[in-house]
Amino acid sequence: MYVSAKSYIDMHYFIGDLGHFFVITAFIASLVTAFSYFKATITEALDTKQQWVLNGRVAFYAHAFSVLGICVTLFIIIANHYFEYHYAYSYSDKKLPGHYLLSTFWNGQEGSFLLWMFWHALLGIVLIHTNRFWEGPVMTVFAMVQAFLGSMILGIVLPYTEFRIGSSPFILLRDVMQQAPIFKSNPEFIPNDGTGLNPLLQNYWMVIHPPTLFLGFAATLVPFSFCIAGLWLRRYRDWVRPALPWALFGGAILGLGILMGGYWAYETLNFGGYWNWDPVENAVYVPWLILVAAIHTMITYKNSETALKASIILVISVFVLILYSTFLTRSGILGESSVHSFTDLGLSGQLLLYLLFFLLIAVALSIFRWKEIPTSEKEVSTYSREFWIFVGTLVLCLMGFQVLMPTSIPVWNSIVKSFGIASNMAPPADQVGYYTKFQLWFAVGVALLSAIGQFFWWKKVDAKVLVKELMTPLIITAVIFLIVLQFMIFTEGSDSIKKLPHLTILLAGLFTIVANAKILMSLLKSSPTLSGGAVAHIGVGMMLVGIMFSSGYSKVVSLNNTGMLISREVSDEFNRENLLLFVNEPRTMANYKIEYRGERLEPRNKAGYVSMDDVEQTDDPYRVVAKEDILYDNEVLYKAKDTFEIFPENKYFEIVLTNAKGKTHTLYPRIQDNPTMGNAASPDIKRDVTKDLYAHVVSRTPSEEIEWSKTEELKINAKQEFFANDYVCVLENVERIFKVGSVSLDSADVAVQATISVKGEYKDYVAEPIFIIRNRMVGRIPHEIKDLGVRLTLMNIHPETGQFTIGINTRQKDWIVLKAFEKPFINVLWIGTLVLMTGFTIAMVRRIREFQKMKEKGLE
Repeated sequence: MYVSAKSYIDMHYFIGDLGHFFVITAFIASLVTAFSYFKATITEALDTKQQWVLNGRVAFYAHAFSVLGICVTLFIIIANHYFEYHYAYSYSDKKLPGHYLLSTFWNGQEGSFLLWMFWHALLGIVLIHTNRFWEGPVMTVFAMVQAFLGSMILGIVLPYTEFRIGSSPFILLRDVMQQAPIFKSNPEFIPNDGTGLNPLLQNYWMVIHPPTLFLGFAATLVPFSFCIAGLWLRRYRDWVRPALPWALFGGAILGLGILMGGYWAYETLNFGGYWNWDPVENAVYVPWLILVAAIHTMITYKNSETALKASIILVISVFVLILYSTFLTRSGILGESSVHSFTDLGLSGQLLLYLLFFLLIAVALSIFRWKEIPTSEKEVSTYSREFWIFVGTLVLCLMGFQVLMPTSIPVWNSIVKSFGIASNMAPPADQVGYYTKFQLWFAVGVALLSAIGQFFWWKKVDAKVLVKELMTPLIITAVIFLIVLQFMIFTEGSDSIKKLPHLTILLAGLFTIVANAKILMSLLKSSPTLSGGAVAHIGVGMMLVGIMFSSGYSKVVSLNNTGMLISREVSDEFNRENLLLFVNEPRTMANYKIEYRGERLEPRNKAGYVSMDDVEQTDDPYRVVAKEDILYDNEVLYKAKDTFEIFPENKYFEIVLTNAKGKTHTLYPRIQDNPTMGNAASPDIKRDVTKDLYAHVVSRTPSEEIEWSKTEELKINAKQEFFANDYVCVLENVERIFKVGSVSLDSADVAVQATISVKGEYKDYVAEPIFIIRNRMVGRIPHEIKDLGVRLTLMNIHPETGQFTIGINTRQKDWIVLKAFEKPFINVLWIGTLVLMTGFTIAMVRRIREFQKMKEKGLE
């Protein structure tokens, strides 16, 4: 990992100093921005107000430029492999492709705070140019948030104290590892390479998921800022219109980020699903639920001037919950209950201050203005849309509260412990089972309300009209439900319809789809721009149906029907639900013939997979040499003797599925030698229209426990056939060589290499054992063919007879233990997410156009 010390001139001090300068400038500029906009807000004189606004804009532009400067300098450090910096050393290495180098930018806490600041800076510039009336108070809040975020990456120690503010991404490695002997002896020492990005995060979803999620985080600040501005200026009614498009934008982007994370988990992790109710997942899920609730109350107020106070409470709650989730995931408090949380960098005090500051400001301002906030004196009818939106909002809030409380148990334990009291409370052991049993019924409530609520007009609707409108969707839903039940009985048997919770959520999801489809058809004829809600609700219904089938009716298909135990040391369930596959020995599984073809490597710069028997290892674990032309999908990936790079931490397992019609599909599940998580298994998925076949490797041949047979020696002639592990072998040729690997031989040395062809089930292999005499000592270098479990050795040469002695060792063939699931109709879930995002987009575009029209009239 390390090289000898480099000279002083190799230390890249300037770029780090420049980055730190930008950090300090961004922090100071945010404070100047906040002060200037604050003065502009409270100043009555127009000339003075405009001057303060101008000062605020200049300061915010300087802040935004500085944030961009921090991003650029940090990426320069990462991209140029300046490993004297702790951040580059900790999260990157020289082997990472460019797009994964980008991922390292936000892999650490400092980088993720910086990403958050970047999105805030961009959104702030947009706000400055789109809404001049609200600019002062809104940007005051924006700048204060930026100041707090900027403090997280300051990395300065207050004079005459040991109190540190923030953690700098530009700190040198030697300043973090001060006790390391190498830095004591040579402070200018630079590591030759970094520790690298966690291999599990080397996934294309991790390039786009975090930026999307943090854009969602950033977007929640906009409606919060408008809400605070409305309370501050006593413009209690007016803040909703400019805030609503941003709330819709935030809801869409944050939801999309959450769904991206779920899809990454489905593709990369091996727990068999897309949502594991991990505390970090919950910490993002809860604010999104409350944001959706806030969007509905804001729409209610826009249409009927009710639910204004509820909108204020919910909008404030969303942002506070975002800050709370930041505290949960970055303070280290979840360290023992979540695999996703960050370790504590000493920022927990700052994070708590950040949370409490905005919580207290928002609560205090709301209390002081509460009596002045207008409320509707009209009684809300149970036959009005306002009433049912209020009920739906309550359900969403309870849904979030049920998740929030158990997730916050570590916080409660920490608070109690600070008072010297021991707490035995612990998060649920079975997280999936615990949360699902509650969330399922909340989801049913949301689905039914999403269906029924659309049929209510604003204010009040006649009961007879309502019944008439609902009758058609109810009948259609009942017919579809019965058809689905018959299909389930036909394909899965009568037991499949005995799961009451699953059938309930199926019925609710179908009703949501049908009811909102009726609304959508009528809107498309009259007012297409109003269709966003109906489209989004159809997406919700589809997601519920997809979740119900893919989770509730997921089944294990890798059943062990051989009558043989995999191991006596594991449970009966393990022996029953996993399939033992030896190389090139077919089995049956889920109406497929399944066959394991062997272990494969992944080239770094080309798509495809390479057999380990087709390459020769080098001294560099990242580089191998092709023994022969390597084909993948009937195309030449590499020619013989080509040297190419691989991902040595990844081992793929080629599994061929053949259906009754002879059509084949190849899976490549992976096991990764992960420095953080040990051997981490990732699935591969066969995607069909109606289901996914989801398979991952549970276990494989342990390399350290291989037992070879006693050597069998055969004296044979050139071109003679012989058998090894029941495979036909032919000694094709024996010739002298003058180089063994990278070592050149002297004239006094003798090395002979045999070429032996071995006919496997699906391809011919070539073994090249070597017999060597060097310094009057005999040596033998055997050749192993992993796929076949054969090791061949050139034991001796008999010049008097022209024969050769070949040593044969065999072992049990390589094997894997495979677990596979069928995930029925999971595509309904993924399509539903796209429909949901489409609905959000339609609604957002409508509100933006509405805001622009009001702005053109001078009302904004």
